[in-house]
Amino acid sequence: MDILSDTLAALRTGRPSVVRTEARAPWGVRFQPIAGAGFHVVVEGRCVLLPIGGDPIELGPGDVVFLRRGTDHAICDAIASEPVAFVPDRVDRSSPIGSFAVGDGGARSVLVCGAYHLDIDRPHPLLGDLPEVIHLPAGPGRHPALRSAVDQLCAEIHRPQPGSDSVVTALVDLLLLYILRSWYAELPREQTQGWASALNDPLIAPALKAIHDDPAHPWTVESLGGRAGLSRAAFARRFSAVVGEPPLSYLTTWRMAIAARMLRETGASLSDVAENAGYTSEFAFARAFKRHFGAPPGAYRRERRAVASSL
Repeated sequence: MDILSDTLAALRTGRPSVVRTEARAPWGVRFQPIAGAGFHVVVEGRCVLLPIGGDPIELGPGDVVFLRRGTDHAICDAIASEPVAFVPDRVDRSSPIGSFAVGDGGARSVLVCGAYHLDIDRPHPLLGDLPEVIHLPAGPGRHPALRSAVDQLCAEIHRPQPGSDSVVTALVDLLLLYILRSWYAELPREQTQGWASALNDPLIAPALKAIHDDPAHPWTVESLGGRAGLSRAAFARRFSAVVGEPPLSYLTTWRMAIAARMLRETGASLSDVAENAGYTSEFAFARAFKRHFGAPPGAYRRERRAVASSL
């Protein structure tokens, strides 16, 4: 699996959800914070995104917006419109698909509003390097893969059919990849830094791939530098400058991410989780995990499973 896909899979804590929202002017919707990231696609009409603490963003047909921390925000047909709480209806409790209607009898707008449930206790650089809001305006020839995914998603939730739950989940996951790809592709070269830069850095990317391919390996700065063809000191400097943290610090971050995923999604014993994360001692692993997440592995597992069952 490539680094970007691998990272998103490790950060995911549950199925994404998506809601078809039909609005008639005047209208406004207030979205509550979520543990993850949110997105909106304008299918029809025009509206304004009102991020907390940010400037209004005008949106038109085909526009996509991504909110990396899922903070509370509003979308309205006009800034003066009063928003109501976003409380969608679900096809059924187990379905990721919902619908929501709001407004009066004026001009019609249709949006697709979605949420990604991600582990944000200790943000991975993938999330930390993103702006609070990514706006990808529509335009002829822009982001064809993203546009195709959006069209398929809109068609699927407009008329759900047998198997739509699985199709929608796959499409929403795909949409996140295309959103990130599109944003990375549009960054001016001089502004590309952090995670976006590391993925394409000819010296750092091989070291990142080595960490992701075999996180339990007893990596050292010297052995990772060998993957980059650099001396220990030169590699450490370059890795820290590009990724934003030292090599072994990132190794720990990634080990903790995959350990947390195993605790959330499997019944593996603590010793198996520790071994998979590169620790020969359960005690050493538990101590490192608590230092990273603020809770011991067992308590983390119980809490996360309780949260997942309530979604």
